[in-house]
Amino acid sequence: MSEPRVAVRKTYKLYIGGAFPRSESGRSYPVSGPGGEVVHVAQASRKDLRDAVVAARSASVKWSAMTAYNRGQILYRIAEMLEGRREQFAGYAGVAEVDAAIDRWVHYAGWADKYSQVAGGTNPVSGPYFTFSLPEPTGVVGVLAPQQSSLLGLVSVLAPVLTTGNTAVVVAAQNRPLPAVTLAEVLGTSDLPGGVVNLLTGFTAELAPWLAAHRDVNALDLTGAAPGVRASLQAAAADNVKRVYVPSDDDWTAAPGLSRLNAFVETKTVWHPIGV
Repeated sequence: MSEPRVAVRKTYKLYIGGAFPRSESGRSYPVSGPGGEVVHVAQASRKDLRDAVVAARSASVKWSAMTAYNRGQILYRIAEMLEGRREQFAGYAGVAEVDAAIDRWVHYAGWADKYSQVAGGTNPVSGPYFTFSLPEPTGVVGVLAPQQSSLLGLVSVLAPVLTTGNTAVVVAAQNRPLPAVTLAEVLGTSDLPGGVVNLLTGFTAELAPWLAAHRDVNALDLTGAAPGVRASLQAAAADNVKRVYVPSDDDWTAAPGLSRLNAFVETKTVWHPIGV
């Protein structure tokens, strides 16, 4: 007599260091997929978050050392791959949002080799010196993705972080993580070096305090944090003097400007003697 078949439940995995591991805790949680069916996604733990930060730090030197033109070309390639999976993303977010997300990714990709010229410049100095200031990436940026927009919101907060040469640890929208999972598949098969983006699915309230307090995270985007907890996350981030971006309302819904590009860069000023 044959044994009864046991249904195997598929669980969507995390994206850390260019790989797709399960949560070290073995946890998952149910969410609604296309058509209303229930699917399970990995519920990231504190250990998973630490692994993501390690991966982001390891990738930081290589990504920031690339030429801005090279970074821009990689970001353009990701936009092309997003467009190639347009129908799949539309099943999660709708055609209009998918098209807006692709356009926004292209917008920020175009800034990669232009931002330094706009944000930097020469400085007037009274003396035999030539001095100029240039923006440099902050480093590892922790990003809490918007809860109410599963794709456009995610692209709006992630793309500018990458454009300016930072690496990212992203906590996806808690109840709408499937576009982030699919975006991870796009990133994993693109030319983006592993570790530049690390996507965690799980409970934002559980992961956010550890991300804010992590000493090897240089900056924090609180877009996806509930307004009532932002003050406590800012206090946790102050322990290692992180840069903290607190959005004004849902600023990612507006036409993209320079505010998010400016949020996670440091200005380096160089003085060079020119003789008399």
